[in-house]
Amino acid sequence: MKKIRIGSGAGYGGDRIEPALEIMKKGNIDYIVFECLAERTIAICQQQKLIDAEKGYNEFLEHRMKSVLPICATNNIKVITNMGAANPIVAAKVVKKLALDLGIKGLKIAAVLGDDVFNIIDKYMDYEILETGETLKSIESKIISANAYIGTQGIVEALNNGADIIITGRVADPSLVLAPLMYEFGWEKDNYEFLGKGTLAGHLLECGGQITGGYYADPGYKDVPDLWNLGFPIAEVSENGDITITKLDDAGGMVTTDTCKEQIIYEIHDPSNYLTPDVIADFSNVNMEQIGKNKVLLKDASGKEKTGLFKTSIGYKDGFLGEGEMSYGGSGAYERAKLAGDIIEKRLKYTNASFEELKVDIIGVNSLYNDSLSETINEGNKNFKDVRLRVAARTLTKEDAQVIGNEVEALYTNGPAGGGGAKKYVKGIVSVASIFVPSDHIDIKVTYEEV
Repeated sequence: MKKIRIGSGAGYGGDRIEPALEIMKKGNIDYIVFECLAERTIAICQQQKLIDAEKGYNEFLEHRMKSVLPICATNNIKVITNMGAANPIVAAKVVKKLALDLGIKGLKIAAVLGDDVFNIIDKYMDYEILETGETLKSIESKIISANAYIGTQGIVEALNNGADIIITGRVADPSLVLAPLMYEFGWEKDNYEFLGKGTLAGHLLECGGQITGGYYADPGYKDVPDLWNLGFPIAEVSENGDITITKLDDAGGMVTTDTCKEQIIYEIHDPSNYLTPDVIADFSNVNMEQIGKNKVLLKDASGKEKTGLFKTSIGYKDGFLGEGEMSYGGSGAYERAKLAGDIIEKRLKYTNASFEELKVDIIGVNSLYNDSLSETINEGNKNFKDVRLRVAARTLTKEDAQVIGNEVEALYTNGPAGGGGAKKYVKGIVSVASIFVPSDHIDIKVTYEEV
């Protein structure tokens, strides 16, 4: 039975490069997938593209590809990545230039287009925002980007046309892995049972080192060996849809049924109805078995007909974030930090500072759980000797955001005693709203570069 080996090269935009290179060199893989787009990332990249038409792709594209291209060419490994972000066409040209500079020839580079629907966003002003229930028109003046989560179509087309490097924009994470399986095994786009199986493979690989023990590790409770040298996962997928997750023997981390279970349910709202552009995947009947050290066999994923809708992320400007931080240590550190926070709140009120939201935290004490739950967790203890005050506010203008950090910095000389390490930040906020767009509104195209 035919089998394909696919490696995970990244679980997010700024991930490590060494584990990816190791599995390319030693993992006997056919494909490597670099999944590098978070929800807000593409909106931020769109902003970069507006400033400079030659930007808008992943900032680590050149860094990664300088190391990846020689191994890709030598070991005949195909690369699939969404590092094109807001600008796949330019990203493909950048990779072409890198290949030429490295003296590498015989590569075909594809750019998959169609996810960017900003030019037709006016069609959807009456559509409901999934997060708020309001219409999209409520944020019309703030919108800076609109990208649909497209599926496998463009990648499969590129593979059919002989592409070696495929660069996309917003493609659903598991589709990056499902596409080469459809191409290699001849799975049809309406064979939803097999598309569900392939989607499971994609979901298992999409977060990189999470499934090899990274996000699983919890010292003393769930110990993971050599986490500093965490290896990235490899999926060996059979033509019948069975999946074996493994890693390199000499890499740190581990692959067990427990690490796989945690990844299966990660970011899944309903394991029996996981909506993707290609299929409604069903992971509720998956069986898994530890078949060897760092080898887990997963079977019996399935799927149903897709919805015909593409989730579309709308990036919009949502004001500014102003932050200020100050540390307090030694006796009475908590009390001094608490007093400092009270001072800031009263100062902001006194000066009529304008903000939409305000949050005052003592990091390590109540920043995650707020006061009521933190009191229980900390068992009423206030004897903290090393704390850091953080004040953050969302504002409508940059000038209002600057006030927050300035007030925190002023604690240096205006008390309480012993503050140090002050920092202040101001940055624009890009938020994301979601709508569903009919898939037949999306026009998928593929362009090519050759070296």
